[in-house]
Amino acid sequence: MSQKYPLTCEESVMSQKKNGTTATPPVKPLLWGCNWEKANEICCFNRHYAEYSGYFLSTKWKDEVDKKNPTVYYDSVTGKPLFKAPVGRTFEAFLKESIAHGWPSFRDEEVIWDDVRCLKNGECVSLAGTHLGHNLPDKSGNRYCINLVSVAAPPPAKKEEQKS
Repeated sequence: MSQKYPLTCEESVMSQKKNGTTATPPVKPLLWGCNWEKANEICCFNRHYAEYSGYFLSTKWKDEVDKKNPTVYYDSVTGKPLFKAPVGRTFEAFLKESIAHGWPSFRDEEVIWDDVRCLKNGECVSLAGTHLGHNLPDKSGNRYCINLVSVAAPPPAKKEEQKS
């Protein structure tokens, strides 16, 4: 019996491009006070490492994220939507799991699969070559531990407002 998720891709997605594994660097500014230099390093010039465990709690994320409605998380490089959480659970459950594992932890139903894939080794990436994190399955299923700096682009409407 084949499993539907995660969707996979070939290693070529992470081939060298103009800015490491992506064509461009992350957008500026990033949400929640995320460090742009760290985002560029993690998203574009990294295949194995992550922001430190609990980094997301050192940002403004916990104070600013919507706790009543799902939040869409956008690729820090392309601005494309990659995750939407919480879905099928409360914000408290999403936060508790994320704190327990040290990174925002998304489940299959919270992944926007248009631009998210996993490599055979579990590395989670965007189709643009952004390193996102890793799939670390547990007894509840696939768990995508994602670097906040990788999914901290502002929503498209906010980017337009900042230009004016």
